[in-house]
Amino acid sequence: MQLDPLRSPQVAIIIPVRKINAYVRESVPHILNLNYGNFEVLILPDAAETGEFFPGGGRVKILPTGAVGPAEKRDMALRFSDAQVLAFLDDDAYPTADWLDHALLHFEDPGVGAVGGPAVTPVDDNLWQKASGEVFSTWLGGGVFAYRYVPQRKREVDDYPSVNFLIRRDVFEKAGGFDSTFWPGEDTKLCLAVTKELGLKIIYDPNVFVWHHRRELFLPHLRQITNYALHRGFFAKVYPDTSLRASYFLPSAFTITLLAALPAVFSSSPLLRLPLMLVTAYGALLIVSVAAVSARTRSLALGLLSGAGIFTTHFCYGLYFIKGLLTRRLVR
Repeated sequence: MQLDPLRSPQVAIIIPVRKINAYVRESVPHILNLNYGNFEVLILPDAAETGEFFPGGGRVKILPTGAVGPAEKRDMALRFSDAQVLAFLDDDAYPTADWLDHALLHFEDPGVGAVGGPAVTPVDDNLWQKASGEVFSTWLGGGVFAYRYVPQRKREVDDYPSVNFLIRRDVFEKAGGFDSTFWPGEDTKLCLAVTKELGLKIIYDPNVFVWHHRRELFLPHLRQITNYALHRGFFAKVYPDTSLRASYFLPSAFTITLLAALPAVFSSSPLLRLPLMLVTAYGALLIVSVAAVSARTRSLALGLLSGAGIFTTHFCYGLYFIKGLLTRRLVR
């Protein structure tokens, strides 16, 4: 598990994308301004991009892959690069200048196989994108996974998304890369291989920081959420080590409780009143969350939108998580 040369391994920054877009054009200049110098950038579009050029003295390479999914594109990094560390970024994310400096420190420990960090909503995202970001990062919306969206304490994790994920090349090879059967969710299989099969650690470090543009509320955000939920519900059966957890079931419990509370509005039965009481308590927590977001951001509109986003996210995630649980076979 030694990196060579010591403390200055070559890093391949891999960006899978259907075609080069405005987000990629924004990201590359940030990458080229990294403090750490020993890296290359591999941009992997479906087709050759006519007329696209990035500065960087040849370290930015555009490598067409054909019309394949993001997981297959990321696996191609082994073919396109000999770098000792593979750093995966989504096309709509870009790093801070010291991103690699903080990440690579962890690889001095031979027991660390991979590193991840928060993917934070940029300050220049529009109101609807920021509201989506608040859904993920608030204590009520993001819950125990809010650390993925705002910097929190350093910790060891066993499942981390590929939006901001760095891994040793040899570990990636031994783990078998991403599972191209699933997208999203291909990173869950990889992380399980790293932690359970290879016995290595994945470290979350709040200083391994990238900015990540959000999908707008409501439809783009909810399409993403329901896709996540569908796969996580299915993964609860096929990857129970990291997906059969109470935190993933809570939105479904909320959805069921909400539906059960509807008849209680027209009933005096004490048994039926219980779901209504629980939903009322949830509503109180939602009001607290809206107030907190409004105060922190000094924007009532953002607070109200985040509250509506949290509610619809929990409801839709709950429905699609159940659908995933009931799905016998999930194909991309």
